[in-house]
Amino acid sequence: MPTGIIGKKVGMTRIFKNGKAIPVTVIEVEPNYVVALRTEEKDGYNAVVLGTGAKKEKRTPKPLLKVFEKAGLKPLRVLKEFPLKEGEQLELGQEIKVENVFEVGDLVDIAGKSKGRGFASAMKRWDFGGFPKSHGSRYHRAVGSIGACEEPGRIWKSKRMAGHYGNERVSVLGLEVVDIIPEKNVILVKGSIPGAPKSYVEIKSSVIANRRKGKRKLERAKATYAS
Repeated sequence: MPTGIIGKKVGMTRIFKNGKAIPVTVIEVEPNYVVALRTEEKDGYNAVVLGTGAKKEKRTPKPLLKVFEKAGLKPLRVLKEFPLKEGEQLELGQEIKVENVFEVGDLVDIAGKSKGRGFASAMKRWDFGGFPKSHGSRYHRAVGSIGACEEPGRIWKSKRMAGHYGNERVSVLGLEVVDIIPEKNVILVKGSIPGAPKSYVEIKSSVIANRRKGKRKLERAKATYAS
């Protein structure tokens, strides 16, 4: 099986486990399909391209239509590449479900596009504290000084200022899988994830699961949610 799968963010809620309220994000994972395979002989590494979500044929580029035709699939909206677990072999057109990839208590990393907030001030974008709100001050939410006088005599690169906020790729590491509901194609993950409702996200096996803190967190999650 692949080390990840494509899902769609539904929203947030809470569930109760062992008398505790746990905040969770609901992710709908429609069946993913194997669109293409990457092999050691041809590409130098082993991976799989998964696709999900229906797409109109007239909106699909012709070269991509041939890829779907070779896999025996109709055009799909979202395509993502995931590494294959060692020793695993898949076939073109094969259906992958969330319960085939993850179990309750696993740690996952989730990546997606954050909400776009347009042009934002420095206080909203970078969480600046601002200036005094009283005592005659008329300088409340402005940036303040942005450079020195003589040396260096310019504004440094990467200076935190007002500008475009959001709409960028964000990854959250080490989230716990609280529950999987196969009949509804739903996975519940503890905590919040990037993106607006109905946006697509990548759910992958966590890169921190083998670290010391990750192992402790994994053991604790398995004991808590599997019971």
